[in-house]
Amino acid sequence: MSLSKLLFSSALLLCGFCAAAQNIDKIINAAEVERIEKILSADDMQGRKTFTPGIDKAADFIAAEFAKSKLQFLGSSKNYFQEFAMIKAKPLTITGMIGTDSLNTSNVIASTTNAELTITALKDYEVVTVKAGDNFNKTVFPLLGVDKNLLVLIDTAYSKAFIRLQRFAASAKFSSAFSQVFILTSNFNPSAISLHIKNEISAQPLKNVVAVLPGKSKKEEYVVYSCHYDHLGMGKPNATGDSIYNGANDDAAGTTAVMMLAKYFSALKEKNERTIIFVAFTAEEIGGFGSRYFSKQLNADKVVAMFNIEMIGTESKWGTNSAYITGYEKSDMGKILQANLAGSKFHFEPDPYPKQNLFYRSDNATLAELGVPAHTISTSKMEEVPNNEPNYHKQSDEIGTLDMNNMAEIIKAIAISSKTILSDKDTPSRVEKVK
Repeated sequence: MSLSKLLFSSALLLCGFCAAAQNIDKIINAAEVERIEKILSADDMQGRKTFTPGIDKAADFIAAEFAKSKLQFLGSSKNYFQEFAMIKAKPLTITGMIGTDSLNTSNVIASTTNAELTITALKDYEVVTVKAGDNFNKTVFPLLGVDKNLLVLIDTAYSKAFIRLQRFAASAKFSSAFSQVFILTSNFNPSAISLHIKNEISAQPLKNVVAVLPGKSKKEEYVVYSCHYDHLGMGKPNATGDSIYNGANDDAAGTTAVMMLAKYFSALKEKNERTIIFVAFTAEEIGGFGSRYFSKQLNADKVVAMFNIEMIGTESKWGTNSAYITGYEKSDMGKILQANLAGSKFHFEPDPYPKQNLFYRSDNATLAELGVPAHTISTSKMEEVPNNEPNYHKQSDEIGTLDMNNMAEIIKAIAISSKTILSDKDTPSRVEKVK
């Protein structure tokens, strides 16, 4: 190729990049970031606490923005709300025998959503034993809420830990056909069991906000952009008299990003080969229930990638135009994203806070455990001492503490760097499943 042709081609390429930058700037910019942030973190949202009118108001706003972007509903849903209920079972009576030992509320814990539960045959349940010397936490707690009927026999050496388990088992959970029953006993080879449990059941409604942009050639493969839109609500007034936990960074920032990405990709007019799912999760702050429910509704094998966006409102430890990716080493997704940003001023980095185990502490965790390259993108400085996010989980987490320009650059970087995954040019490697 002659020098003149080479220069002409380079000029065309540069013009293309400039045009793309101008188009994205029209949609993703600091002014639009501020508009959405102001609404989500306003006092009238009352801190967006789960089960309050404030979070319902936030959900309505997110859904209205998805509608403006002309996005579709998920599956057979009639709206943008993925509704479900959290069930709480309070034991009223527990009676029965295991071998020759009596069963009652002091030695039986049932993780169930059934009003009544009866066990008369050991063969109906998978039996798990936890003996003295076993690692109680690693063995027992993962059994809560699994999709199996379990009878867990726990050595009496763990009587104190059993009381702690009772508090966790009493937490609300999804409606399920399966129950996990924990019995404190020294009898690990019972000849028979007779157990009857009667519970008082209460249900509380929740909803994720979900929108879909169908793919062209790969409709059955999904790329997920997610956040959580709940926060802590209201509490005792601080020294300045402020009682509202506005959650501007945690995670109105991530919610803003997802809403803007939805608007941007919709404006590209079906240039995504793979289907995109935009989801704002509820109940992250009280146990990640929204993301856990959402993950159960999808075939994880069909989810190609998940971009979970959490707390991007402040500068990262590297300054502006940067963010980190949790679990960077667990797949090659981070390398794909960075390669797509080559020549730009923005850079993604591996999570610099491995001791915090952030990869399994946000809404990406459930799909990651199922093998999905599901990663959280954040700028939050999470050193143990000192905590360099002075407004984290405080009433002072307000919009005035955020950098709108930097947020816009992060959102644009996510959009640009993920395009080859949406186009089916790149497919990130899978994360090792958690057994």
